Amino acid sequence: MKQSKNETLQGWWIIRFRMKWPEDTEALWHIDLLLAHKLFAPLLHHYRTDIASWRFHRRAARDQEGHQFSFLFYTSQDTAQKINGSVMTDKILKKMKRAGIITQDIYDNTEKILRPNISDTSDPYWSPLIRESWPFFITGVCQMWLSMIDEISKSDSPGKKSLSPPQLIKHYRGVNDKLTEFWKNEGGHALLHHLNAIFGYMPVMVQEVRWARY
Repeated sequence: MKQSKNETLQGWWIIRFRMKWPEDTEALWHIDLLLAHKLFAPLLHHYRTDIASWRFHRRAARDQEGHQFSFLFYTSQDTAQKINGSVMTDKILKKMKRAGIITQDIYDNTEKILRPNISDTSDPYWSPLIRESWPFFITGVCQMWLSMIDEISKSDSPGKKSLSPPQLIKHYRGVNDKLTEFWKNEGGHALLHHLNAIFGYMPVMVQEVRWARY
């Protein structure tokens, strides 16, 4: 997939959030949903004609990065600057930071485009064909995920326009529980089966991980 001349003026940008994660506790995965829905859904709607591709990345491991939620988006420097500014000044983010839930927010420097190619945030071990096309697949996946969060959130809404951090956390914990149930019960057919169908039901190589005793 070749880039147009206009794409050369764009690049990938990343906003990262690191969450509080005390020892001997589970990661607060539902905070990811809160950030995606409250911070980024409005921005994605506002800049929908300016962002060519985007995705969320979620991870939690006992290392330097810990529990981290990231938003990656492919757009111009000007739009990236505006989005960074909107996130930095977001009232909900400020509340979550004051409450100690979010310990750090990190933004790319928009002075220079360091990832100009649409494939630059794909796994470097993939083939060029996959690296260049995968961003559009994962954008659709994240759009579906965000849409589901929105629908569940509306149906479970406590009916208040402004919620305190503890109320927000409780609300999105419930949203996350329902989303997890969908993945367990319906994800296999609705997502994995139909993805396999697109590729003609051809076999796929799966790395098996299992315990063994010697």
